[in-house]
Amino acid sequence: MGKALPTALLALCAVAPSATLAGTLNYTLYGGLEHSNNIALSSDNPVSENVLIPGSSFQYSQLGSTFQANLAGTVEYRKYLQNRFDSQLQTQLAGQGNWTIAPDRLDFSVEDYAGVQPVDQLSSDSPDNQQQTNVLVVGPTLRMRFGRAARGQFELRYINSYASKVDDFDSSRGLAAFRVYRDLSPTDTLSANVEFQRVHFDNQPSDADYDRKEAFLRYTSRLAHFDADVLVGGSRLEFDGGRTTSAPLVRMRLGWDPSPRNAFVVTGAYQYADAAQDIITAPGAFGIGTVADRVEPIDPFANTGGLGNGTGTSIGTGSAVIGSDVYKERRFDASWNWRGDRLNVTVSPSFSKLRYLNDRTFDQNDRAISIGIGYRLRPTVTLNGFLMGDKLDYQAIDRRDTTVRMGLNLTKQWNQHWSGQVSVARERRSSTAAGQDYRANAIYVGVVYRR
Repeated sequence: MGKALPTALLALCAVAPSATLAGTLNYTLYGGLEHSNNIALSSDNPVSENVLIPGSSFQYSQLGSTFQANLAGTVEYRKYLQNRFDSQLQTQLAGQGNWTIAPDRLDFSVEDYAGVQPVDQLSSDSPDNQQQTNVLVVGPTLRMRFGRAARGQFELRYINSYASKVDDFDSSRGLAAFRVYRDLSPTDTLSANVEFQRVHFDNQPSDADYDRKEAFLRYTSRLAHFDADVLVGGSRLEFDGGRTTSAPLVRMRLGWDPSPRNAFVVTGAYQYADAAQDIITAPGAFGIGTVADRVEPIDPFANTGGLGNGTGTSIGTGSAVIGSDVYKERRFDASWNWRGDRLNVTVSPSFSKLRYLNDRTFDQNDRAISIGIGYRLRPTVTLNGFLMGDKLDYQAIDRRDTTVRMGLNLTKQWNQHWSGQVSVARERRSSTAAGQDYRANAIYVGVVYRR
């Protein structure tokens, strides 16, 4: 399961000479012990387990004239001490690197997105139902100038997607794109974009392969307290089996911080996608320096997919249906963060609607909300609490899963580098599908070293 990490790091480091790697590196080392009374989230056969969890999170950034990079990730090892499950090495990574070969003329870029996703989304998030995924994007960019305010670029990209257990996800893609940018002001830019993508799945019949054609306008604005990125256009899919379908294409993200204490972020998408495409263009992914970057989850474990991942983990299992099927996606996410001297509050509602073109089993409507509250009891002691609710309806199979998760995390800062924490969490799911109800409790004790 650790294949994604070497692939990503080697690819990012390969795009620039080693002499240029002089950016900023921050990292965290952590380790702890978790106990769960239902590690596999089973409805009728709960299994207690103790898990040893060492790991490391890191961030690297560089904004040089020759090499630019932004890399953030976590590597974690999970050792199940009762040996009821195999040990796991898991990686979560989002990285972009760009090597300027000829200034304002030719660049070479690498992007990599690694994470943990379910093998079968219809089953609970047990250790046996997790797999490593990776999407790698590499290729050159040719830049050109059309006067002072206009510029263009031509991109070629090779995209490779890989999953450690589900072969249907594995694919090779070629992308060609032409873009023309017009600077409306020092902070606002409008661009016209045309993209062509050829998608080939390594382990699917040939009629699953398709061409993706897109044309869209994109407007971006970056102000001191407001960011906007809005994309509007259309998509056309032409499958080798003879089917052709078209739909509007909309992606957007808006960030606003009206005061130093408040920050709002809204993201959304209406598009054709498959699992790999959605990972690359996730509407919640923001660039360096935007308002959205300043909205952070209060609880470090509130994003995990279930107690099977552990209250002490920094890596959560995602919710993507890993495979080759294309779906029409409607998605909306929002987040509000308020920061006081001692109290922090984050509220994040979301809605998504997926409709698959071929197998309708996973057609779904998902509504969720998460609330995080952090309170500094003392200068070195912080108590965080979180509550998450999710209602997932599968339309074709008439199934509804309602999941509620809550927990507390107490952190004690010993000195500049070292801290300790104790976390407890409870998760409960009610489902109309037989054997999918469960209850689980977990407790975690650990230490953290921050550079």
